[in-house]
Amino acid sequence: MFYVYILESIEKGEFYTGFAVDLKKRLEEHNHKLNFSTKSGAPWRVIYYEACLDKQDALRREKYLKTSQGMRLIKRRLKEYFFNRKNKK
Repeated sequence: MFYVYILESIEKGEFYTGFAVDLKKRLEEHNHKLNFSTKSGAPWRVIYYEACLDKQDALRREKYLKTSQGMRLIKRRLKEYFFNRKNKK
């Protein structure tokens, strides 16, 4: 399986979209600050992921989710999560 995932920085509230073959291992890498792009936002948590059988499908989906239109889709898909997150502050 190939995974497309969205992480949220627990402390900063920032988001990161990525691709992985082993999602659990990839999250550990992000949280151990082994990725330059996510080092400053650690610790991270997975708030969304999709699994694909084909690598090219997953890469295409990752590219789409990194667009503003893709992020709007995720915000609609996770509407309750973002609503509850906002109200906890």
